Amino acid sequence: MRRSGFFGAGLAVLAVVALLPLMQAHSESAAVKIDPPAVDAAPAEGLQTAVIAGGCFWGVQAVFQHTKGVTKAVSGYAGGDQKDANYELVSSARTGHAEAVQITYDPRVISYGKILQIFFSVAHDPTQLNRQGPDSGPQYRTEIFPQDPEQATIAKAYVAQLDTAKVFPKPIVTKTATMKAAFYPAEAYHQDYATLHPNNPYIVFNDAPKVENLKRMFPDAFRDKPVLVADAAKSGH
Repeated sequence: MRRSGFFGAGLAVLAVVALLPLMQAHSESAAVKIDPPAVDAAPAEGLQTAVIAGGCFWGVQAVFQHTKGVTKAVSGYAGGDQKDANYELVSSARTGHAEAVQITYDPRVISYGKILQIFFSVAHDPTQLNRQGPDSGPQYRTEIFPQDPEQATIAKAYVAQLDTAKVFPKPIVTKTATMKAAFYPAEAYHQDYATLHPNNPYIVFNDAPKVENLKRMFPDAFRDKPVLVADAAKSGH
């Protein structure tokens, strides 16, 4: 498992220094250059919502908090068959939930397809079944939860497009069939985690490279200052 116990606090700095060469290599190799989706949504008025899961929600949240057009990205749980979710329950791998991120975005600035392109390219590895990096279990699966039929069409078409193009060394295992899964926000201590704990070795090794890859591969979509859940709460949104 990950989290604060990944390294002892007294060894954190030494661990980061020792891992720097590996982190640089990881940052360069984790991202995959892919074409945008051939099928996408047209710009529209009003904010819209996307829900995606791709391993630990800390890193996925961080990527989209640095993405232009995103007004909020909340870590949480989706896809389970129980009417509630929290970290302890989901970590048991018995509830059916995945760690997920609910993304609120302006479709006049960023399309749903662009969100999926970033998701597949830099936010996670869509060819790993029930694991991402050091984390394993069904709660770390790759899944897209379409919020309407149009999103479902775009997601399924994009997976087929990427598989046909063979841009990944293995088939994509991302699920796309669970429509409008209930989303439960994660506990407050999980929100904005990558921003609040930038020196945590887990963040440095696994998640900071994702944000760097976003900046490198999608410079037009990158925003330096992240949109934080804490800031949205202060403004009443």
